Amino acid sequence: MIVEVKRPKETASEYALRVLKENIISLDLAPGSMVSENEIAAQLGISRTPVREALIELSRVGIVEILPQKGSRINCIDYGMVEESRFLRLVLEREVVKLICSSEKKLDLSSLQENLRLQSFYVEHSKPEKLLELDNQFHALLFLLADKVQCYGWMMEGLTVHFDRVRSMSLSAVKDIKIVSDHQAIVQALADRNTSVAEQLMEKHLSRYKIDEQAIRETYPTYFC
Repeated sequence: MIVEVKRPKETASEYALRVLKENIISLDLAPGSMVSENEIAAQLGISRTPVREALIELSRVGIVEILPQKGSRINCIDYGMVEESRFLRLVLEREVVKLICSSEKKLDLSSLQENLRLQSFYVEHSKPEKLLELDNQFHALLFLLADKVQCYGWMMEGLTVHFDRVRSMSLSAVKDIKIVSDHQAIVQALADRNTSVAEQLMEKHLSRYKIDEQAIRETYPTYFC
């Protein structure tokens, strides 16, 4: 498990939940693997209670199964849950691009363009973990432009972990990655304030996991229910 540094003002429970989520999405905690409260608490340098709370929270959204007297197991990937996660994101993110396109303010897309430059760099240098991080940043920036930052936080706290695991897998399993070109097209649609095109592009982008499903399953055959 990869252990991140605890952030300022982050509670022990928040810290445990964030680190567990990041490791589940990155597959460092692989589907089907067992995790121990004691071991995680020792690695994070915190008590068992916040780790237990984090695992309970993850069990509520179907990512973890708590097995009494045995520990906790990272659940296998259920494509039904992945689809529900995608649906949630799509509903919100289509509205976000609509808000950006209809805004009367002058659009400053420089942060998105800088993000895209970094994405291109990491595609060329085969760093999928950095690319996933930048992908998340790209979508967070869209919510920021739409003045819906809290909505992004709420979205990422819920079912989207199911979707994000598959996104992470696709970056390693799929040779012809379309993530950067998708994002570039979305930014161009925003610059043109073309709402219908921006919505269509967002739907296509968030639905790529369906196109990539065969490659993902072939690369990770034991990770699915």
